[in-house]
Amino acid sequence: MSSIKATVLLLSFAALLLPGKALSQEQLSYEQALRIGLENNFDIKVATTEQQILENNVTLGNAGFYPTVDGRITRNYNRNDTRDQFSNNEPREINNLKTQQTNMGVFLNWTIFDGFGMFIAYDRLQALEASGELFTKATIEASLADISNAYFEVVRQARIIKALEDAIAISEQRVEITQAQYDVGVSAKVEILRAQVDYNTDRSEFLLQQEALQNAIIILNQLLGRDPDILLVPTDSIVVDPTIQYDQISTGMAANLNLQRLQLDREIALLNMKAARNLRLPFVNLNGSYSKNQSEQNPAIVAQQIGTNVRESVGFSYGASVIMPIFNGFEIRRQLQNARIAMESSNLAYQQEQNRLQSEVARAYNIYSNRLQLLQLEESNVRLAEENAAIALERYRLGLLTAIELREAQRNELVASNRLTDIQYEAKAAETQLKFITSTLLQGTVTP
Repeated sequence: MSSIKATVLLLSFAALLLPGKALSQEQLSYEQALRIGLENNFDIKVATTEQQILENNVTLGNAGFYPTVDGRITRNYNRNDTRDQFSNNEPREINNLKTQQTNMGVFLNWTIFDGFGMFIAYDRLQALEASGELFTKATIEASLADISNAYFEVVRQARIIKALEDAIAISEQRVEITQAQYDVGVSAKVEILRAQVDYNTDRSEFLLQQEALQNAIIILNQLLGRDPDILLVPTDSIVVDPTIQYDQISTGMAANLNLQRLQLDREIALLNMKAARNLRLPFVNLNGSYSKNQSEQNPAIVAQQIGTNVRESVGFSYGASVIMPIFNGFEIRRQLQNARIAMESSNLAYQQEQNRLQSEVARAYNIYSNRLQLLQLEESNVRLAEENAAIALERYRLGLLTAIELREAQRNELVASNRLTDIQYEAKAAETQLKFITSTLLQGTVTP
């Protein structure tokens, strides 16, 4: 059936599934799908946004290199009753004594040495930025691997529909031939009924397959960050790269992005251990301030006279402090022990990921190489099944073959075609997995 007819059927079926919705349809190539995914996929957008936060965190100020400067203004009010006792005089009592204090100043604090902690902190921030970049790239590749599998799943489901269309065409001809034979009296009514039952069975299977195709399109649109109602026709077929070698994959596994992130995690754990060890070193701080302080007391007793007392001071202050940790309840030792444990944990995580990737490579390559061998056999089987079905239909037309034998030839053609499609998809999925593991999925396609 032509692509135009397939599109019309697909749109008609979608209209039944989605009544009242405006439907659009487009032709979509594999490379176009990857490019749309790079722009619209939500996992990629989230990872990119989080990476920007890590990039913004890499500053000397965040690492503690710069001083802090604060401006402060405070104003306090007091109201008290006082009693003053002077020698050789009666006591003086003042009720409702009001005091106002205003303090203004600029204060500087600068840690110029913290056991090299600021240098370690800056290295850690850079490592976290690099780890975030690798995570973003890994998310991009994982998303594009999902898009690749989803795209070729649409291709697979569409090809199964094409195989069913061929089977339905044979069933239609069988019904016509049986009706003509019945009309001239050389066939029984039961043969017509049997042919119609088989024809309806094929049509029912076709409708179910259309549903599977529509669901595959919805999943692909979701990964592309688009409206699920967009109907598309894939323009690329499933083409498997037959040149992948096991040794090449094993060697290229070192380029795996998740493995590189775990290597960075080991470096970050080492930095944390250095930071914990350096807590035993002294801290040196510089401080300074410029302030103005004013207090006003009313009424006040000055030289046994009652009046208003105002005091004001303006000036600089500066100094330095050295803090030497002597004992803090063994906290430094605890932090150092935890840092060593975290270092060992990061080493184990790295080794575990290596082992997992090796197993994944072995499994995926086993599927890949096996499916490549099956492809040649199944392509030959499809050609033989198609030829056999055509001969069987002609022999049935001539009355030299029974309906059961024709149905068997028809089903054999359908099974062989679908089996070839499944093997092609499985080989392509294994190829995608191998390229994802070695971070070569984007080579020769698109650039993120």
